[in-house]
Amino acid sequence: MLPPELQSRSFRPSYISASVSAPTFSSFNNHHQNGGGYSPDQNPNPNAGGSSSSSGYASSSSRSLNSNNSNSRFSPSSFLHNPRIAVALVPSAAFLLDLGGTAVVATLTLGLMIAYILDSLNLKSGAFFGVWFSLISAQIAFFFSCSLVLTFNSLPLALLAYFLCAQTNFLVGIWSSLQFRWIQIENPSIILALERLLFACVPFAACSVFTWATVSAVGMFNASYYLMAFNCVFYWLFSIPRVSSFKTKHDVAYHGGEVPDDTLILGPLESCLHTLNLLFFPLLFHVASHRSVMFSSAASVCDLFLLFFIPFLFQLYASTRGALWWVTKSEVQLHSIRVVNGVVALVAVVICLEIRVVFHAFGRYIQVPPPLNYLLVTITMLGGAAAVGAYALGMIADAMASTAFTALAVIVSATGAIVVGFPLLFLPLPSVCGFYLARFFTKRSLPSYFAFVLLGSLMVTWFVMHNFWDLNIWLAGMSLKSFCKLIVASVILAMAVPGLAVLPSKFHFLTEVGLIGHGLLLCYVENRFFNYSSMYYFGLEDDVMYPSYMVIMTTFLGLALVRRLFVDHRIGTKAVWVLTCLYLSKLAMLFITSKSVLWVSAVLLLAVTPPLLLYKDKPRMSSKMKPWQGYFHAVVIALSVWFCRETIFEALQWWNGRPPSDGLLLGSCIVLTGLACTPIVVLHFSHSMSARRCLVLVVAAGLLFLLMQPPIPLSWTYRSDLIKAARQTADDISIYGFITSKPTWPSWLLIVAILLTLAAITSVIPIKYIVELRALYSIAVGIALGIYISAEYFLQAAILHVLIIVTMVSASVFVVFTHFPSASSTKLLPWVFALLVALFPVTYLLEGQVRIKTILGDGVRDWGDDDNKLTTLLAVEGARTSLLGLYAAIFMLIALQIKFELASLLREKAIERGGVRHHRSVQSSSGNLPPKMRFMQQRRASVAPSFTIKRMAAEGAWMPAVGNVATVMCFAICLILNINLTGGSNRAIFFLAPILLLLNQDSDFVAGFGDKQRYFPVTMVISAYLVLTAIYGIWEDVWHGNAGWGLEIGGPDWFFAVKNLALLILTFPSHILFNRFVWSYMKQTDSAPLITGPLNLPSVFITDVLKIKILALLGIIYSVAQYLISRQQYISGLKYI
Repeated sequence: MLPPELQSRSFRPSYISASVSAPTFSSFNNHHQNGGGYSPDQNPNPNAGGSSSSSGYASSSSRSLNSNNSNSRFSPSSFLHNPRIAVALVPSAAFLLDLGGTAVVATLTLGLMIAYILDSLNLKSGAFFGVWFSLISAQIAFFFSCSLVLTFNSLPLALLAYFLCAQTNFLVGIWSSLQFRWIQIENPSIILALERLLFACVPFAACSVFTWATVSAVGMFNASYYLMAFNCVFYWLFSIPRVSSFKTKHDVAYHGGEVPDDTLILGPLESCLHTLNLLFFPLLFHVASHRSVMFSSAASVCDLFLLFFIPFLFQLYASTRGALWWVTKSEVQLHSIRVVNGVVALVAVVICLEIRVVFHAFGRYIQVPPPLNYLLVTITMLGGAAAVGAYALGMIADAMASTAFTALAVIVSATGAIVVGFPLLFLPLPSVCGFYLARFFTKRSLPSYFAFVLLGSLMVTWFVMHNFWDLNIWLAGMSLKSFCKLIVASVILAMAVPGLAVLPSKFHFLTEVGLIGHGLLLCYVENRFFNYSSMYYFGLEDDVMYPSYMVIMTTFLGLALVRRLFVDHRIGTKAVWVLTCLYLSKLAMLFITSKSVLWVSAVLLLAVTPPLLLYKDKPRMSSKMKPWQGYFHAVVIALSVWFCRETIFEALQWWNGRPPSDGLLLGSCIVLTGLACTPIVVLHFSHSMSARRCLVLVVAAGLLFLLMQPPIPLSWTYRSDLIKAARQTADDISIYGFITSKPTWPSWLLIVAILLTLAAITSVIPIKYIVELRALYSIAVGIALGIYISAEYFLQAAILHVLIIVTMVSASVFVVFTHFPSASSTKLLPWVFALLVALFPVTYLLEGQVRIKTILGDGVRDWGDDDNKLTTLLAVEGARTSLLGLYAAIFMLIALQIKFELASLLREKAIERGGVRHHRSVQSSSGNLPPKMRFMQQRRASVAPSFTIKRMAAEGAWMPAVGNVATVMCFAICLILNINLTGGSNRAIFFLAPILLLLNQDSDFVAGFGDKQRYFPVTMVISAYLVLTAIYGIWEDVWHGNAGWGLEIGGPDWFFAVKNLALLILTFPSHILFNRFVWSYMKQTDSAPLITGPLNLPSVFITDVLKIKILALLGIIYSVAQYLISRQQYISGLKYI
């Protein structure tokens, strides 16, 4: 039977309407209206139930066919079924990524990054093909990195597994394709086919991958049942009729409930295949994997029946939601199918469960001797199943059915009590209990339900005391009697909650209290069983008393129950918040083996989640926190993290393999606090800049502590017994050896400097408005960085500490006051830069002299000690290299700062002169002007920056000059570092030359240089560097006798030199022409680059010097680039003309 929104008007079932068998409390009605099922109140035609016939179906079909043209037209929209697809494909993809390893993850990450970049550039088709290319590349990497043949030890199984992985990858690609809107618009038929293909294939692939993952984790013994469970889940998600996301829906009610068949995603063929897969795939899988033992015992035979009839029963229940729409649309026929087949399947399942489960696992609790025990157990189970099935199908619709239902409940209760050994003297007690339960369902009597709860609690208490109370056994660190008390309390709460849930809304707090109490008991019991598993007695140490999957199952069942009750308005937001945190905290037990991790996680979740759960459903004006609430939640989060410090310590110890340092622990706590406060700021104080700034500073401080791990005083280290025990282990040295430590206190200075910088950037420190504060800030940052660098890298040269500190203070003052100038800073900053330039050679030269004098003692020590001499020279060379790197970074920072400030000045001058408004007006009116006039206006607009540069040079010429000096010095120092560290790498010049892009137009040093020529220094330096190093390489080879094949065959040295110099000269024309072109951008004849380009070919193939070959290849690239750019300029000019 289709859901109401998918049914035609003529076929709404009347036998599921409200009857005397269903309570009419408001809570029950709300449940039907808000739940996943449907309510009879939504039926527009209540008389069309069992009386519907094939003629009604024909009329409905004709109306459906007539409305196809209007209701099933394609309508581009977002894909509405992403959540259910994500449930199937996201875990499957995660499992395959874990199976593929690092190669697959790296390939997929790189491909998706490229696709994201293309999408951000609005290249939609490029992003689409980028996603598919990344998936295909990841699949190829999977084939080569994962050897499934060795895993399965069978080629056919490995091929099937490879095909399954490829199919899953293909389905992920289809899912990603449905997210592209342009495909929907350009190819509507393809998008409909992709949606149908996705729904048709996902259940087959997902259930197989889920079973594969489960078998990998827990073993193969019950694999068939895992497959059956996943089959049922995905059948429910995908085989229940769903309306396509891309079909036009004119009316909400579909013209009174009538829906054409072609608006559904799946057709009859796909639905039939899904049904066959549900019924037969688990059975066939079990036959294939257990073929040698499937008839070895009665339990094995029962497995065969259960694997068929349990999915069959599930399919019959799914038919109430329309799963068998492809068989028939006659409700009479469907009802007959459900009843007849359901009876057969129910009998088979009950009998098999008796043999396979009841007598096998619970036989010790059956107190009736055979053969009477088989009869009574069968009556109990079959009668209970029949009662549940009849009520679920709405068959308790009249007084006679209600009487039969009540009698069946009484009989089942009495026989069940006899089976478990309940005293015959008190046999009326379970009978009355069953009577009151049936009365609740048939007469809608709440007192009857609470009477059932009371009597049922007495029976549960008797059963527990009769079977377990006298046993002297300890489980999970507690006696069995204590465990029995907890179980009885949990069962009583579980029975009471359904009755409390149907009370009027003013009593819903009782439901919340009951659920929270039950959740606390469940968490306590599972925590004891799971984390105290080694504390068993009487030979139970080797048994797994509480497996991991039970924790996962109870967690998700609890979350589903909470969501269902909240949707039905049975519980409030606060109860949802508490219960969600309790159930989610149980998952922490699966990852951290700590006895307190559950409660610590619960406290942390309770502190973090209020911004997400407590305020989201309030009215819009009151959904935001007040400032005091934000402060309160932040303090609670900080205290919760403090409470969690031992758990954080254990997690870090598990990750690192050894106890973490105090700085790492403190940084983790600070980062966790900042991240936990992020929802407060983002959702409730997004308008507050101070809140954002404080959050940035907190997270940055935590990250700095994580990276730097500074030493923490003893009073800061959050001492606890657990941390003391971990820190005082005696085997650290024997395991890890002695570790040479260096001073870590300078890291505090770097942390302070970075935090001060962040505080200034975020305006927490208002250096922009107070000059004195600006000066103090710059000096403080400079001193902190200077002391840090001196103590961290120049400990042996104490006399140089003053120079390094002065250097850092000067650099800090220059950068700060260049960005925020004062009245007198423009006059003093050139002198500050001059001091920096002067300190560079002084510090560099003094480093070597001071180090040599300090170590060798003014020549007193014997220089014949080769070890001391080598150590000293290496130390001096290393320190000088560090100094070069420090000054290169300083000059680079100054050059970048001046470049940024000059660009800002240009922008401000343009705004002052009205250039921006004029430029915008030109752009707005250019569409109505002829191309020639538009070209002239753009020419005029491009002249304004050069005039501004001249004015700026007249007002303060020191900034461009200082920027150019800093750029040249940075480039020169980088070249020296390249020679010292890499021996003059050929590739380094291509990374160092772009530094010259920081050059500025300067009337003193670089006259005539402007924005048009900004690429000339880069190309010129690359060509000049390669030419000079090539000449030096030729001279060095000739001088040292390494002239290559010319000497080996007896040729003189000059032949090698002349040949390579001639080939070098052949590369000059291309480089000269291209550099002239880059300087002027004047169009030259097309023949010039075409003629000079081939001159580089002999140098590519004949030369013996690698740099000449690089020059020749670069010359070819230059010629091609010059020709293409000139051609593009010519075409652009023709467009304007």
